[in-house]
Amino acid sequence: MDRYERVERVDYKSARDIVTEVDHLSEALIVEAIRTAFPADGILAEESGSRDRADGSPASATTGRTWVVDPLDGTVNYANGIPFFCVSLALVVDGAPAVGVVHDPCRGETFEATCLGPALLNGRPIRASTKDRLSDFVVALALGGRGVAGRLRSIRRAIRIPRAMGSAALSLAYVGNGRFDAFVQSSGLSVWDVAAAGLVAERGGARLTTPEGGPWFELGAAPKSFGLVAAPPGHHDAILELVRGPRDQPGGAAMTGAGDERAGRRRGPGRKETR
Repeated sequence: MDRYERVERVDYKSARDIVTEVDHLSEALIVEAIRTAFPADGILAEESGSRDRADGSPASATTGRTWVVDPLDGTVNYANGIPFFCVSLALVVDGAPAVGVVHDPCRGETFEATCLGPALLNGRPIRASTKDRLSDFVVALALGGRGVAGRLRSIRRAIRIPRAMGSAALSLAYVGNGRFDAFVQSSGLSVWDVAAAGLVAERGGARLTTPEGGPWFELGAAPKSFGLVAAPPGHHDAILELVRGPRDQPGGAAMTGAGDERAGRRRGPGRKETR
């Protein structure tokens, strides 16, 4: 927070992905603390990569202990002075998240969970959304891929409203206390985005899967290689169907967006879609 709105250096990791000196400084503090307290553990950190365990096994091995670190999730928000970003830290034991902490320094809020306990916000138990109707849902939504226009339109019609906040970890943690009724991101996630926040959402009562319906966490997954859907169990399947859209049919997913766009143009003036 000392450097918030006073960033001195912004570098480009890719055409759209940036990193600031604050990402590196935050990560260095976290890694040093872990190395001091738990020298035998592995570390998987967004900016500096992986550090093997003391026994020589890689940090991504599915046996043993690994800390998964995102020192600043929402870097673009941070660099632009938008107060929606967080620090995410998880302990993964034998390939599964065992402890997760997501800290929002702007609001002074700490989400936390263990695999055997409740989800907490600043020490108090929290629960995922209990809304009865999908039409009342506010959803953290980031969707891409084939037929995206049609699938987006279907989701928007089914829920109250989507939001894109710029920090996957903090948005996913919000599922744990119902600020977001659901979280949907079809691709582009890395393990450090979800390891801690996913555990918070899950222990808060949400069901988590990939968009294909598979297990939501894989320690060895490549960066930016998967998506995630988190929602209350009673609505999870319905949201999955909306995310998938028409499949395995001629003119299905690939054509849905184009067809909907043409239909929108045929409506002509005066037939605006409600947002």
